[in-house]
Amino acid sequence: MGLFGRSKSTEPDNPAMAELGREFAIARRHGDRKAMRRIGREYTNTARSDSDAASFQHGQGAYDAIPPIKPARRNRRR
Repeated sequence: MGLFGRSKSTEPDNPAMAELGREFAIARRHGDRKAMRRIGREYTNTARSDSDAASFQHGQGAYDAIPPIKPARRNRRR
């Protein structure tokens, strides 16, 4: 096996919470406060354990790891 044979699984415990975290990260990137509040309320109503919180954070981190696309410049002289 070797020293590095045992790696942690990258899959979240609760995929629904991970998807909720991903949606929260999308709303945060786009500045959609209304959606962020809605998702936050849904999270507080449904999160029951530390694994749910970890899954939510995993979903956020997975989306935040994707770099944003920079829009094309309007002035092309630079």
